Amino acid sequence: MYAFEVERPTSIADAVAALGREDAQALGGGQTLIPTLKQRLASPSVLVSLTGIAEMQGIRTDDAGLLCIGGGSRHGVVAKEVAANYPGLAGLAAHIGDPAVRNRGTIGGSLANNDPSACYPAAALASKATIVTNTREIAADDFFQGMFTTALEEGEIITEVKFPVPQASCYIKFEQPASRFALVGVFVAKFADGVRVAVTGASNNGVFRWTEAEAALASNFSPSALEGLSASADD
Repeated sequence: MYAFEVERPTSIADAVAALGREDAQALGGGQTLIPTLKQRLASPSVLVSLTGIAEMQGIRTDDAGLLCIGGGSRHGVVAKEVAANYPGLAGLAAHIGDPAVRNRGTIGGSLANNDPSACYPAAALASKATIVTNTREIAADDFFQGMFTTALEEGEIITEVKFPVPQASCYIKFEQPASRFALVGVFVAKFADGVRVAVTGASNNGVFRWTEAEAALASNFSPSALEGLSASADD
């Protein structure tokens, strides 16, 4: 490692101000960033910890029926607290990494990093989620822009993620045994107006929607609808 400063703001406003410092970088649960620093693949001089911001914690259902998860919520908390009303998302969160990762990593950090093998991007994209930041709201369809690339601007923080709750959902992944990242993972979400299928781990451009599967399942929501269907292997 190397010498750097750590700031621990207690509000979103203070975090944004701290990220305005030269060479500052946000620190969520640190499950990706800390190993990156150890390997000297990044070397910010200031880390701005987001773990002490109460505004970014907690899970609730809003007046529109959306499941709203604070950007600083840890995977283990998501797994426990959404199990009753969104079991597909809870199951995904319960199988991220190992217990140590689930008790440190955050949903906001995972989405902001947009690792091409991460699990949460598939859930957000399949669920028609809205990513809320300190300045705006971004639809999941517009948020993911390629490997490790998102619509976030410099200094922008994911404060909350809003999930419409589907009628039925499930996430299945073939995992890398050591890291438990998805070699390939598929999230299926059935809504009243159609089905969305998002795939992670299987593209050079990161998470993507499998529209052919969506069309097939929308007309026949059963395993047989996918017989003989395969995604393009171009990338």
